[in-house]
Amino acid sequence: MQISKEEILKRANDITKNTLMETLEIEMVDFGNDFVVGRMPVNKRVYQPDGVLHGGATVALAETTGSFAAEMLLNLKDYFVRGIEISANHVKSVKEGYVYATAKFIHKGRTTQLFEIKVTDGNDNLISLCKLTTISLPRKK
Repeated sequence: MQISKEEILKRANDITKNTLMETLEIEMVDFGNDFVVGRMPVNKRVYQPDGVLHGGATVALAETTGSFAAEMLLNLKDYFVRGIEISANHVKSVKEGYVYATAKFIHKGRTTQLFEIKVTDGNDNLISLCKLTTISLPRKK
């Protein structure tokens, strides 16, 4: 039995209860063979003191989206994913609306994965460019 895209997204979003993702209202909204898209509202929960999107919240969105992409490669009964390095260049500020993180694979290794993650606003303007490395680790039995 094949699971629909909608069901996969629902399951991904359902597991974020009582986490940072719930606090920041991050949700996965789309995926394909070589990408995953997450989004986050820009509001007072993610502002810097001067009322614009905080870079740390942007990085949280990027890492969440890239980690979800890495998990799609794995048998999650046997492995789990952790981010081991992330970098971000913030190029534009945002005060309202949504930001979207699109994670694309650069390297799909069995142990490590590398992603380019572009964070854009609702008009497809580049807000931040991130690079994430994840590692897949075996679960202890």
